[in-house]
Amino acid sequence: MAKYLLLKHYRGGPPAVNDVPMDKWTPEEVEAHFQYMRDFAARLETTGEFVDGQALLPEGVFVRSGGAGRPPVTDGPFAETKDLIAGWMVIDVDSYERALELAGDLSAAPGAGGEPVQEWLELRPFMAELPNITE
Repeated sequence: MAKYLLLKHYRGGPPAVNDVPMDKWTPEEVEAHFQYMRDFAARLETTGEFVDGQALLPEGVFVRSGGAGRPPVTDGPFAETKDLIAGWMVIDVDSYERALELAGDLSAAPGAGGEPVQEWLELRPFMAELPNITE
């Protein structure tokens, strides 16, 4: 089994087919979208392929050390994940092909008008072991 991270993006990737921002959806459309996500996770729980997943709020900040004895520094001139990542799911599957299949299924969650969003999801494999680096 191999673990993969599925990332849902607010922006930053190619536009979805049904590219209506969620803040323009009706409450019923938002609920249908989240219900699809819950049902998807429940289905993967029955197959043993679901590990974890969470929706993220847009609040957030970059933090780095300010140096010994100094407070942390926040924000910066970079794109922040609060602007980019809407949520994530971790799956544990038998093959890359299965990971692609599930990402495609997740991309079909309903959006505005009840039509599938067909959003682009980022699929990232977990590092199974540290690389062997020789000098």
